[in-house]
Amino acid sequence: MNEAFKAQHAGSEPGFLTRNNVGEFKTQDWDDNARLQVTDYVVERITFDSQGVEIVGNLFSPAKSAYRTPAIAVMGPISYVKEQAPLQYASRLVKHGFTVLTFDPRGFGESSGEPRGYDWGANKTEDLNAAVAYLSQLDSVDEESIYALGLCQGVNWTIDAVNSNPLIRATALIAGQYLVPATWMLYLQSQEAIDNRVGMALKARERFEQAGEIEYIPVVSTEDKSAYLTAEAIYNFYAPWAQHDVLANHRGRWENKMTRMSEAGIWARDSSKAIAELQKPVLMIHSERAASGEQIPRQLFDSIGSSNKQLVWFGGRNQLQFYQDPLTVDAAVPHVANFFNKF
Repeated sequence: MNEAFKAQHAGSEPGFLTRNNVGEFKTQDWDDNARLQVTDYVVERITFDSQGVEIVGNLFSPAKSAYRTPAIAVMGPISYVKEQAPLQYASRLVKHGFTVLTFDPRGFGESSGEPRGYDWGANKTEDLNAAVAYLSQLDSVDEESIYALGLCQGVNWTIDAVNSNPLIRATALIAGQYLVPATWMLYLQSQEAIDNRVGMALKARERFEQAGEIEYIPVVSTEDKSAYLTAEAIYNFYAPWAQHDVLANHRGRWENKMTRMSEAGIWARDSSKAIAELQKPVLMIHSERAASGEQIPRQLFDSIGSSNKQLVWFGGRNQLQFYQDPLTVDAAVPHVANFFNKF
C-alpha cells in the first residue's frame, strides 16, 4: 500500500462499514415493485387496512404454483416486528407451498397507529383478522385453506382470532406465553406484585384517556425493574434490535419501549376459557424451557375442546431457540406444514 493512498484514507472508515443513514429507511433493497425474488419464493412489501389503520406486511409466495396455495397469517411475540421470529417461520413455510403473511401490528415497526408501542390484545386480534381477510382476497390463495400461527405471547391473540374468524381453518401455537393466572405467578412471583403491575397499568390508561398522557416502560432491561422482561438472556437477544442504521435496517423498526397501560391487558388477561373453547384443529409446539414452563402448556392442551389436536414436545430447547435457532425452527416447520395440510 503506497504512502499517498494511506495518507488519503487515514482515519476513514471503509464505505461498506459506514453506519450513517442515508435517504429513506428501507428494510430491504426492494426493487421498483417492492418485491424480491429469493431463489424459489418471492417476497413483497404490502399494506392492508385494519380498522382504518395502515398495516405494513411482507407477503411470502411460492415462486411457481399451478394451483391456488394454502396461506398462513403469523402473529409474533410481545411488541414484535415482522423481521423477528415471524420471518424465520415465513421464509421456511413458503418452501412448503404456503403463502405466508407477516406484518407489524398497529403502533409497531413500519405500521401506522397511535399511541406507539400500545401492545393491546384486542388490537392485535383485529390486525390478525385483517391479515386473514387480505389473504382471502388474493387470487393466488385458496380461501378455504387459511391458517393462523402464533408465537410466544402472540398465541393468546391468535386463539381469539381462531375462535371468532370462520376463515381460519386451523392454528399452530408455538412456544406460547399463555396468559393465565399460573403464568402470571410464574413471572411475577406473588399476587401482590401482579396487583401492583396491573394497578399501575390501569392508572396509566386512565391518564391517557383523560389527558392524552402516555407513559412508557422498556420491553426489556436488566436494570430498570419497571421493564416488562428483566432476564439477562432475553435482554441480550432483544437489545441489538433497537439499533437502527443502514447496517441493521433489515431488522426492521423494533423499539425497546411499550406503553405501561399495555400491562393491563397482559397480567390481567386469562386465556383459559378461550383455549378451552377452541374447536378447530390445534397444533401446540412447546418444550420444558419455553415460555410458560412445562406444566402449564400441558394442562392447557388437555383442556382444548377440539377433537383434532396435537402436542409436539421439543425436550429442553429454550424459548429463544424457537425464535432464531435454525435447527429448532427447521425442526418445527415440517410439523406445522404437515398438520395444516391435513385440514
